[in-house]
Amino acid sequence: QVQLVESGGGLVQPGGSLRLSCAASGFIFRNYAMTWYRQAPGKEREFVASISSTGDSANYAHSVKGRFTISRDNSWNTVYLQIDSLKPEDTAVYVCNVFYQGADFRGKGTLVTVSS
Repeated sequence: QVQLVESGGGLVQPGGSLRLSCAASGFIFRNYAMTWYRQAPGKEREFVASISSTGDSANYAHSVKGRFTISRDNSWNTVYLQIDSLKPEDTAVYVCNVFYQGADFRGKGTLVTVSS
């Protein structure tokens, strides 16, 4: 079965950085695009970034462009999200997602808290 397990979140000061990881299993990872979403307290889930199956193209939400970088390692079935220049408004649970066989699968997420 499809499993996605995020890690790497934590408490960080404004301006800091984190690297989030999402380990995937249960499907042929190299064949599928991957997406990161986030959900802040009291807000709806929002798109953050996506990456093609080969990793040669990526898309970002306007709010994170230039600060976040999505990447993947198809040898390790893992997708990453490097988040830099963090702002308090980046505080959220970050979740990775795959659209596989007609359905969305996502992990439980990893919490990023940006606070001084």
